[in-house]
Amino acid sequence: MAKGNQKRAGGRPRARSLLGLYRPIDGVVDEMVDATGNPRPAWRSFIEALDGLGAETLGQRFIRADQYLRDAGVYYRVYDKAGANEREWPLAHVPLLIDEKEWAEISAGLVQRADLFEAILADLYGSNRLIETGILPAGLIAASPEYLRPVVGVRPASGHFLHMVAFELGRGPDGRWWVLGDRTQAPSGAGFALENRVATTRALSDIYGEMHVHRLAGFFRRFRDALNGMAKDSGGRVAILTPGPLNETYYEHAYIARYLGIMLLEGEDLTVSGGRLMVRTVSGLMPIGVLWRRLDAAFADPLELRPDSQIGTPGLVEAIRRGTISAVNALGSGLMQTRALLSFLPRIARELQREELKLPSIATWWCGQEIERDHVLANIDRLVVGPALSTRLAFEDDGATQLGSALSAGERAALIARIEADGAGFVGQEAVTLSTTPVFVGGVLEPRPASLRVYLARTQEGWTVMPGGFARVGFSLDPTAIAMQRGGQAADVWVVSDRPVERETLLPQETDGFTRTMPGSLPSRAAENLTWLGRYIERSEDTVRILRAYHVRLAETSDPEMPLLADIRDYLEPFGIEVEPAIPLGLISTLDSAVYSAGQIRDRFSPDGWLALKDLSKTIHQFADTVAPGDDATRAMTVMLRKLAGFSGLLHENMYRFTGWRFLEIGRRLERGIQIARTLARLTGNGAPDGALDMMLEIGDSVMTHRRQYPVQAGRRTVIDLLALDPLNPRSILFQLERLKAEIGMLPPVGGEGHMSPAAKEILQLNTAIAVMEPSDMTVKVLDELANQIGDLYNSLAKAYFG
Repeated sequence: MAKGNQKRAGGRPRARSLLGLYRPIDGVVDEMVDATGNPRPAWRSFIEALDGLGAETLGQRFIRADQYLRDAGVYYRVYDKAGANEREWPLAHVPLLIDEKEWAEISAGLVQRADLFEAILADLYGSNRLIETGILPAGLIAASPEYLRPVVGVRPASGHFLHMVAFELGRGPDGRWWVLGDRTQAPSGAGFALENRVATTRALSDIYGEMHVHRLAGFFRRFRDALNGMAKDSGGRVAILTPGPLNETYYEHAYIARYLGIMLLEGEDLTVSGGRLMVRTVSGLMPIGVLWRRLDAAFADPLELRPDSQIGTPGLVEAIRRGTISAVNALGSGLMQTRALLSFLPRIARELQREELKLPSIATWWCGQEIERDHVLANIDRLVVGPALSTRLAFEDDGATQLGSALSAGERAALIARIEADGAGFVGQEAVTLSTTPVFVGGVLEPRPASLRVYLARTQEGWTVMPGGFARVGFSLDPTAIAMQRGGQAADVWVVSDRPVERETLLPQETDGFTRTMPGSLPSRAAENLTWLGRYIERSEDTVRILRAYHVRLAETSDPEMPLLADIRDYLEPFGIEVEPAIPLGLISTLDSAVYSAGQIRDRFSPDGWLALKDLSKTIHQFADTVAPGDDATRAMTVMLRKLAGFSGLLHENMYRFTGWRFLEIGRRLERGIQIARTLARLTGNGAPDGALDMMLEIGDSVMTHRRQYPVQAGRRTVIDLLALDPLNPRSILFQLERLKAEIGMLPPVGGEGHMSPAAKEILQLNTAIAVMEPSDMTVKVLDELANQIGDLYNSLAKAYFG
């Protein structure tokens, strides 16, 4: 892409835009205004509406849109010299508008291109006529790491190689749309397009409502229905395969899985048994019929592809060979992203489709051919030169792609020498100046370069085109800065009609049939993370209660050497909890672990639940640097308790009572039982310091209950009775055991129907033993052993359901 020192036009008329200050770039096509500076038809009413709101109101609305994205936890993982970090989704608030007539032309060109790619893949992994007839060089295809030999000759079970594709478009100086690059490997961004739409319409709901903008939901509904239809034919389920939370677009994977109601799996969740791809669930192995993969094909199977992959599933390729699984997209389809292939597409289209490309690719010359190499060398100063086998766009290639005009004499000579020595390794491409679209900056609209990403999905009726997609917009006038990893922004795309459009939703029609998914389809890894989420939250609450009781007494006495306070410090130390600083690192670490566990199952988390958990994390990290011991810490712990209770209540009241909720509840009850037993053993022993029993009641949130239940001063027996043996006290050990017995009993059977699992037997025995005890039986030794026995229940559960 050309880096231009482009100057603002001085003599061109200003567009009738926000505050009348918008000025296009001289010599560059602008999406909002035409060459005379007048608004294009699709933009006219939109600009008038913006002018009606004014800059100040618009700024406030755009702040609300950003707040929505923060509240929803939308992020994009960025990798730079500092490592990996989560970056808030960078919304360019002003959408890109395209008239539906122009969109119809774009769609027709992209459908033709998708069909062409399907035919090319079928040939290259099948009869190889394109190579046999010399239309494609054998060496180019053989050298590509995306040409996967283990799947050569394998016909996809679905009958198609491609099911979801995306294309990167740019409008050149001549006003035509050009294809800058193709996304056939595992196209990302469709979920972000949805979030862009939600956030943008939050800010511009009145304008959106008055304009005839095509909706996005129908695109996703049709694709979901196509996936479910494929799965029904195979007798399996649909799943999305993600590389995991460290992937740069993991948020989108989880969002799409939740939006479409599809299982989100990692490679370790899957295994191949009897030639079928199976998911490990708490009910045993269950077949997967359709796998929508969001990882590069080379990492999908360490047995036959990349042996160093730790995110794939051994045997996946064999399952594909047997036709028992449909991969979306087929392994090896990333070959079509190879940059050098762009130079051959026009001829291939004429050969396979008997027609010219409706949407041309950016002009490309592969230097593995003499005439093309000579052309690149002769015109190197006006071309972009990069790796022939790259599957990335020129502006994404992090220095691997060079603009000839920007090279020094020495750099130019070195590049020419490399091309002459290894021409097959390079392509030259036309340096295209992208069109610009308006961005709201400092209260005015300014032009910025933009590219357009459009998605196509295969349905039973053929390809359907998302009526929109999203635009990547630069922060500056440098076209190379539109890449998301380099700080680019993302804008919603509105396809605008001059008449009302259908208001499509994801909801089924009343006449549509449906199937209720059985609760046992919970993947084992998700069950384990839900259990640990429950444990970490409960452990955090217990720690906060102990610390609050500690700081209340510290504030009253100002004597940290008071025996009771010293005893609490000794009790907490083995668990990594130091009372100084006032917000211990151990407590922060426990809450961070809760966030991590929740992040592993993001697709199963409601936005409200995630927001509440992130708010907890944010609060405690803020407290860490500001809270002092004593009164200040007491107030901080009270705030934390309220937020912990709010988060737990949100899950308890709103989470569907399926198997996942049971594991979350089991985790909570296990941890509460363990913590109460340990704390009781410490604070009710014969050597416990003065005030220990009162502190125990406070920690157990049972002060008022004790006063009502026992008309005497707190003694060891009454405290033990209330906090260990009372079946009605939600803080007692027996109450936890009763809940554990009920929830474990509702889990999917292990070893077949009618068989009681080891964990169910253990909890039944433990519950019965404790239920018949008297307070005098609950010695310190018994309480310590009880904490260990409750902990052992987790091991039995893990062996049965998480292995």
